[in-house]
Amino acid sequence: MNAIEVISLTKKFNGFTAVDNINFSVNPGELFGFLGPNGAGKSTTTYMLATILKPTSGTAKINGLDILHDSEKVRKSIGIVFQDQTLDNRLSAFDNLDIHGRLYGMPGEERRKRIKEVLELVELSDWSKKFVKTFSGGMRRRLEIARGLLHTPKILFLDEPTLGLDAQTRRHMWGYIQKLKEQGITIVMSTHYLEEADALCDRIAIIDHGKIIALDTPKNLKKSVGGQVLSIKNSNPEKMVEIIKTKNLGTNPRILEDVVSFEVKNASGAIAEIVTVAEKAGIKIENVEFHIPSLEDIFIKLTGTQIRKDNSAPSDFKRRMTMHGH
Repeated sequence: MNAIEVISLTKKFNGFTAVDNINFSVNPGELFGFLGPNGAGKSTTTYMLATILKPTSGTAKINGLDILHDSEKVRKSIGIVFQDQTLDNRLSAFDNLDIHGRLYGMPGEERRKRIKEVLELVELSDWSKKFVKTFSGGMRRRLEIARGLLHTPKILFLDEPTLGLDAQTRRHMWGYIQKLKEQGITIVMSTHYLEEADALCDRIAIIDHGKIIALDTPKNLKKSVGGQVLSIKNSNPEKMVEIIKTKNLGTNPRILEDVVSFEVKNASGAIAEIVTVAEKAGIKIENVEFHIPSLEDIFIKLTGTQIRKDNSAPSDFKRRMTMHGH
């Protein structure tokens, strides 16, 4: 049985389609990633699967339970770490976890034992009695993961778990997420950090404008580009693309500002020919780079743009999500 089965899931807000008829499944013990820009539909999908938002149409099964008809049972079988912090800064780490355990009806002895275990897991045992307001951003995220795991869920949802953390703390968080995976917990993680998805996920669903536009392992996704990616900063990108196409110098040329990127089988062999042809056409070459395909190349190839850093969802959508406290 799949840990998660999503069937034609759709969510609309006042005519805006945040999630557009998506279908996918997640295997037990898998670390499944949603990769996409802000406003792509990652959080909305997570909130529907966690029964916080009701779908406009379609449904999903979590651990065999329907999100519409068995919502209470679904909630008991999952943990969630929201994008925005939801800890009480005025309480200690222990008290934040204790309240969560009581809400889930965990008996006193079991609750205290489990609090000790999860604090050890995220290396916050020494901070158990300290107020959360004294914690760094990374420590708060770790405590939120501990809280999400307290009631021993089968599935853990991580919505942008490293958002707002510095690069070093982010990599430290990856270690904790990897540790959870090794314990056999099914993890569904949304992120717009390409390197994070590449480093952690078994499979990735690339999502943009509410649609899943690709789904595979990071390795297979990168393989789909083929060969190497050549990027040429030049004085006339449109003309450069035309030359690449007419002279068959590479495949899938695309323009980002004044840089033309395209795929070639052997970059080092192709550079001399491309530079010569460009110069003959009166195009000034400023810089040439080549690299093996990355997830960013996949995203650009599929969407024609880089991952957007802005939140492109309409203000009404953002307001509704704020009303839910997320």
